[in-house]
Amino acid sequence: MFFRVKQSQNRKYLQIVENRREGGKVKQRVIGTVGRLDRLEGAGQLESLLESGARLTESILLINAHQQGEAPVLSTKRIGAVKIFERLWSETGCRQAIQDLLTDRKFDFPLERAIFLTVLHRVLAPGSDRSAERWREDYAIDGMDGLELHHLYRAMMWLGEEIPDQAGSTGFSPRCVKDLIEEALFARRRDLFSELEMVFFDTTSLYFEGEGGETIGQRGYSKDHRPDLKQMVVGAVLDESGRPVCCELWPGSTTDVKTLLPLADRLSRRFGVQRACLVADRGMISQETIDELERRHWPYILGARMRKQKEVSKNVLSRAGRYHEVREPGQDPKGRAPLKVKQVMVDQRRYIVCLNEAQAKKDAADREAIVAALQEQLKKGDKSRVGNRGYRQYLKTGDGPHFEIDQEKIKAEARYDGKWVLRANTDLSASDVALKYKQLWQVESLFRDTKSLLETRPIFHQRDDTIRGHVFCSFLALILRKALLERLDDGDDPIEWQDLLRDLESLQHVDVAHQGKRFRLRTEARGCSGRVFQRVGVALPPTVQQIKEASLAS
Repeated sequence: MFFRVKQSQNRKYLQIVENRREGGKVKQRVIGTVGRLDRLEGAGQLESLLESGARLTESILLINAHQQGEAPVLSTKRIGAVKIFERLWSETGCRQAIQDLLTDRKFDFPLERAIFLTVLHRVLAPGSDRSAERWREDYAIDGMDGLELHHLYRAMMWLGEEIPDQAGSTGFSPRCVKDLIEEALFARRRDLFSELEMVFFDTTSLYFEGEGGETIGQRGYSKDHRPDLKQMVVGAVLDESGRPVCCELWPGSTTDVKTLLPLADRLSRRFGVQRACLVADRGMISQETIDELERRHWPYILGARMRKQKEVSKNVLSRAGRYHEVREPGQDPKGRAPLKVKQVMVDQRRYIVCLNEAQAKKDAADREAIVAALQEQLKKGDKSRVGNRGYRQYLKTGDGPHFEIDQEKIKAEARYDGKWVLRANTDLSASDVALKYKQLWQVESLFRDTKSLLETRPIFHQRDDTIRGHVFCSFLALILRKALLERLDDGDDPIEWQDLLRDLESLQHVDVAHQGKRFRLRTEARGCSGRVFQRVGVALPPTVQQIKEASLAS
């Protein structure tokens, strides 16, 4: 590719031309005409144009040399995800919150960098801290020089370290450094956004392959269906926009009904929250809990146990009443609303019955399929059916030693098709109560993400403080993830999270040697990575840049 001056009558034009081979012969093709030569010279643009053309040509020759294996590769590092999450690490306040707490502490290694490395590892390739120490070798992360595995362990220990001020702690949840970070992040967010008016809370269990620390690892009800192993209970609090507020880390024997009141206390003492509406699943509900929330005048929206609470199963669900359609914001007003609600009052206690007709049809069809299969199996013999839970709930003892289908049970189960019941004391309308409770599914989605972030469990940690730090890093990873998704929520086609990570991971810089000089090449920005860089406000590195000797290690 080169510049050429083309004579046309009495004028000269500057053209960009390339040589290409066709049919064994070299032919020239005009890429474009830059303009009249006399006008370019008169405007003083010719010299700068030729200089930029020379630089472009040098870059193209360098890239071609690299592609043909003529420029030795010195190193290759992934840069896409690092640049995006480094920016979010700063913009969310995570970096500053950690650095502020380190003002009076002296560590012989960059502790904030060790935490960022662990958090980035959770976002991109969830695993143990041991694997993070090896994994980082493929990434261009600033400040990693000298970091070793024991530094990562010490960073986790610092995050989970109990602090002198234990005001606001509970008997099973001490105040730690990670609490101070959460409080600093919340204070910063309170300055940027409105006051916290509603919080969503749910818990999950996380089992250990090893002992699970000194006290935090205990046996209890396992949501992972691993009652044979010790576990811990992880609680997450989200605000109305789905942003993580804090995480609570409790011993594995802690039951859900014992968590809601301590959470309310902690929200008041830690964040100054006095009237935020608590939204929680039916596992949190007990009469003692509700009575105490009422005494404290805490507004709440709680899932009710339809089958286990007699007041719900006997009174609430049997009450006649007209359902009202509920439409979410942006939903087609002419389309069929997927959700219907009605309010039922029982001695001043407020219940909201929610009905999803599509789910009701599915529940009925699933039950019919089970009963049909059960009828076929009973013809072959009934012993094996007793051990099948799906079958057993619809069986009863008949004449003699055999079982028969319980028609009354089938009829009773039909009352619950597509329904769920809420207990609330807020001033919100029944429709708004139902829609707010549906947002609780954000927390359930968060826990699914947490499970994947923690799919390699903290089996190498033997102390409570390092375990708390390990889990908290996953919480910080969720903060970064939410921050990125908010920036991409612009009405364009949604991006699948795994596709987003794959495209960011494909962006690399390659250091090469060519003609006695050293250069850094950036690979192509594939898929959605260019859009991600634009939305986060990070400039893509240049395609080619010359680097000095001191820059090679970065």
